Amino acid sequence: MLITHDTRCALDAVVDLVNTAPEDDDARDGLATVASLADFVGKHEISDVGVLSEFDLSAVRKIRDRFAGVFAATDARIAAGLINELVAAAGTTPRLTDHDGYDWHVHYFAPGASIADHLAADCGMALAFFVVAGEQERLRRCEAPDCRRAFVDLSRNRSRRYCDSRTCGNRLHVAAYRARRKEAAG
Repeated sequence: MLITHDTRCALDAVVDLVNTAPEDDDARDGLATVASLADFVGKHEISDVGVLSEFDLSAVRKIRDRFAGVFAATDARIAAGLINELVAAAGTTPRLTDHDGYDWHVHYFAPGASIADHLAADCGMALAFFVVAGEQERLRRCEAPDCRRAFVDLSRNRSRRYCDSRTCGNRLHVAAYRARRKEAAG
């Protein structure tokens, strides 16, 4: 599956967006303030974004919840329905652009769109490519028992199980190793 630079940027943004949601009532929301939304926009170098407001923050949190549903979808039909709703509500207007030193690529959001519509359109289309390619199962949640972070499995054989092999994966492998050693020691 060919993943262009702009699609990869949109995938990174949607994964990070979904992962800003608190995992439980005690966890901190990664998008608690307009300033944290501005940091998110800056980190992902999202173009054509005006002055952000509380309205933008609320709208982005709503689409974040919808995107979380895509990662939780048990089949392609459910994922497609959610993506279709997100993209349609954003009022997509595909257009070619070559800004900021990048070659030609497609933006799916309308000029002057809100940040929520921008994310819904571009990130929704990036996820749509996976559904169209029959690769919806690559949109996953970490399998570590204490982690539910979203990620896109871009491994060749679709075998990635953890959001980060250096943290969640390594922690579980070490725990399994210690359990085996303890059992062998009897």
